[in-house]
Amino acid sequence: MGWYRYDKANNLVLTLHVQTGAKNTEAAGLQGDALKIKLAAAPMEGKANTALVKFLAQHFDVPLRQVILKQGDKSRHKVIVIQQPVHGPEVLFSQLQG
Repeated sequence: MGWYRYDKANNLVLTLHVQTGAKNTEAAGLQGDALKIKLAAAPMEGKANTALVKFLAQHFDVPLRQVILKQGDKSRHKVIVIQQPVHGPEVLFSQLQG
């Protein structure tokens, strides 16, 4: 399985490996079957999860309420559902290439 898939409702499901405390928030390539995301936020009081949701909502051009943390609330390994994304998963990879 890859780092993304679409469910029956055509929502985008992302498998992510999150590294907190980075200099910048950005996608950093693949790590196993997950996309590695570096976050410029501390892993305390939900700040990292909030930063991740904002980052993904901005890139996929959706409201915050359409980015749902399904698994991994207190883990580096997270599963995120993006409801009705405007862009496909390549929007995260485009910043890696350019």
